[in-house]
Amino acid sequence: MARMATAITDTQGIVALAAAAVALVALAGCVALALALRRLRRGQRLVLGELGERDVIEHAADMQDGFEALKGYVEAAAARLDGRLAGVEGALHGTIAHRALVRYDAYNELSGQQSMSIALLDDGRSGIVLSCIHHRDQARVYAKQVHDGRAEQELSPEEQEAVRLALGPADGGDGGDVAGQRLS
Repeated sequence: MARMATAITDTQGIVALAAAAVALVALAGCVALALALRRLRRGQRLVLGELGERDVIEHAADMQDGFEALKGYVEAAAARLDGRLAGVEGALHGTIAHRALVRYDAYNELSGQQSMSIALLDDGRSGIVLSCIHHRDQARVYAKQVHDGRAEQELSPEEQEAVRLALGPADGGDGGDVAGQRLS
């Protein structure tokens, strides 16, 4: 046993101890590298999916191709939507965009303002003015056309007011020009 104790202290024993220490350090390094490789493969599976046969460069190239295809699809869809929107805007050009209703007592009687004039105009300031005049025993309906803010026939003050209100704030607030008369 004494011989064994002296064997560790001699040159061969010291070299053997040093080799064992280096082996332990190498083993610890291998375990650390194995754990790092395991984490790297787990991260690679998250990025590449379960098909880990291809490399990151190939995956990035595939992703770039996918983004280019998606960009083309989005641009084509945007162009289609722009075309459809232009068609809808064209179709809406002639629709009623400005309207106003004025109620009044046509025959200066206290009938609860049963008479009315309504202006229905498009963005080109064209359309119609409808007036319904109610009396106790009769009702009359009148329609007059308006083109570019001008009436074809002379408008009553209530009809002028309806056109002025319809064109008012959206048309700069001046009310337009109706039957040669400037509305205030």
